[in-house]
Amino acid sequence: MLEERRKVISDSIRVVPHFPKEGIMFQDITTLLLNPIAFQYSIEDFVEQYRDQQVEVVAGFEARGFIFGPPIALALHCPFVPLRKPGKLPGETVSAEYQLEYGSDKIEMSVGAVKKGQRVLLIDDLIATGGTLAAGVKLMKQVGGEVIGAGCVIELPELNGRENLKGTPLYIQVEKEGV
Repeated sequence: MLEERRKVISDSIRVVPHFPKEGIMFQDITTLLLNPIAFQYSIEDFVEQYRDQQVEVVAGFEARGFIFGPPIALALHCPFVPLRKPGKLPGETVSAEYQLEYGSDKIEMSVGAVKKGQRVLLIDDLIATGGTLAAGVKLMKQVGGEVIGAGCVIELPELNGRENLKGTPLYIQVEKEGV
C-alpha cells in the first residue's frame, strides 16, 4: 500500500523545466494539491510516520510548509507553528539565518510558540540543499525545542541537503531530479 501511495504522490507532481531559471527542473506540488487522493495520501503518510513519536509541535516553513503542516498537526493533536520570512509575524520574534547560493536569508517564529523541551517536527514540501531545514533546526535549538525529525514530500538527493541537517532524521515521500 505504501508504494502505491508513493507512486500516486510522485505521479501527481508536475515538473516545470527551466523555472524559475534556465537549467532548473522545478518540482510543482500545486498539481498534487489539485489531486485530492494524492494530497490525502501525502498527509496520511506523514501522520503514520510520526503518530508514535510523541510530536508536541509541528512547525512548517513559509509557504508550502503551511499547506502540509496544519493537517498533520491536527491529525497528531498538536499545535502548528508557522516559520516565516522576516517581518511577516506580528509581535516579538526569534530568528535564525541561513545561507543561500548568493547571500543569506532568515526565518522567524513568534517568541513563545515553541517552549523549552517540546518535541518538534519540521515540515516542508521539498529539501534541496537543506539550508532552510537546517535553519529550522537551529531556531528550535535556540529556544530549547527538541527536533525529532523533518518531513518533506520531495527530496532532490543530488543536492545533498541531508548533510546540512547534521543527523536530524529526515523522512521523505519521493525522490526527484531537480537540476
